[in-house]
Amino acid sequence: VELVESGGGLVQPGGSLRLSCAASGFTVSRAALSWYRQTPGKERELVARITRAGTTTNNDTSGRFSISRDIATNTVYLQMNSLKPEDTAKYYCNADYQWLTYWGQGTQVTVSS
Repeated sequence: VELVESGGGLVQPGGSLRLSCAASGFTVSRAALSWYRQTPGKERELVARITRAGTTTNNDTSGRFSISRDIATNTVYLQMNSLKPEDTAKYYCNADYQWLTYWGQGTQVTVSS
């Protein structure tokens, strides 16, 4: 199983980014998939999650961020709109599959003018 994130970068406040997580070794329709983020000195926090039951986002990102998956390309996305400086973090893709948890290496998102 491998998860490879991409799409991070520098964006101005109010801007948008779409993060991608290319999955291999399993089918994204058969796993619970999440995006987390982490800043130095803080614990990793859940940003959004998608399962067979639907999607959830945390209170800070609700209405601005959305998670989706493309079965054809086996990819999970995080669409981030109306970005704020406090969204600056390293974003990680996570998969819970067959009772194991997998992480990608992360992609940095910096929101700054």
